[in-house]
Amino acid sequence: MDDFVKTYEGHCDTLGVGYNADKYEIKLNYRKLAKKYHPDINKDPNATEKFQEVNDAYEFLTEENINKYKTNYR
Repeated sequence: MDDFVKTYEGHCDTLGVGYNADKYEIKLNYRKLAKKYHPDINKDPNATEKFQEVNDAYEFLTEENINKYKTNYR
């Protein structure tokens, strides 16, 4: 499996969405998790790290990368 697939599927797992999720579903889960782990709301010491992981995943899961995955790897 190439790096793109591993990265794509890892970010989907981070956001808790299926590998065939559309941008709308990704955005809904991103907002839910961003609110849950936002450092101003969540005082857990790991919240900042988890919040950054969620942001990184959302930034990677662009429409372009979703289409690339669905076209070439599904």
